[in-house]
Amino acid sequence: MDNVIITGSSRGIGFEMAKLFADEGHQVLALSRNEKPILELGHKNITTFPFDLSVSADLKKLQNTLVGDWSEVDVLINNAGKLLNKPFLETTSQEFEDVYHVNVFGVASVTKLVLPHMSRNGHVVTISSMGGVQGSMKFPGLSAYSSSKAAVITMTELWAEEFKEKGPSFNVLALGAVQTEMLEEAFPGYQAPITALEMAKYIKDFALTGNRLYNGKLLQVSSSTP
Repeated sequence: MDNVIITGSSRGIGFEMAKLFADEGHQVLALSRNEKPILELGHKNITTFPFDLSVSADLKKLQNTLVGDWSEVDVLINNAGKLLNKPFLETTSQEFEDVYHVNVFGVASVTKLVLPHMSRNGHVVTISSMGGVQGSMKFPGLSAYSSSKAAVITMTELWAEEFKEKGPSFNVLALGAVQTEMLEEAFPGYQAPITALEMAKYIKDFALTGNRLYNGKLLQVSSSTP
């Protein structure tokens, strides 16, 4: 059984993934700002504490945890994300930075902390969006969000190149429309054809086996885009 770290685990895809991994017997460190939903599961295979990847004190807390019971990590899923749906001319510099602090700098910070605890056979999976894929359909109001999701695609390619000799593997999944709270915030009233649980099952399986076939790759996981 693997040791799996999942960020953004309080709702949606992250929450469903935490349950799926734990039910299969994997040890899960489920991290999110709101730990209550995970705590209420009372699952013996899930460890959690409140965690904001844009806060230095919380990153230190993760670092201390990695020195103890989580000194070996097999899978890291960078799932946490911050959405801003606002016209570009109305978006302040601070709001733009806040999105990047979570979606880019936070992802980099967590990955940097976890990497020394991963073996050659480990797998880092970062969740991006179809909005971050060059040439894909774009939507007004998502300048900060979609551009930040483009950044993590390139970071993944760079990490795979830098660590190709000693591992672990790095891949990024650009998701299309999935019925989550975040989708409702971005596109009110839109009904996606894929549920959070369905996507969570796919990501779980890919995180456990995808590194055998892929490294440094962007996979577009999308049957529909709003």
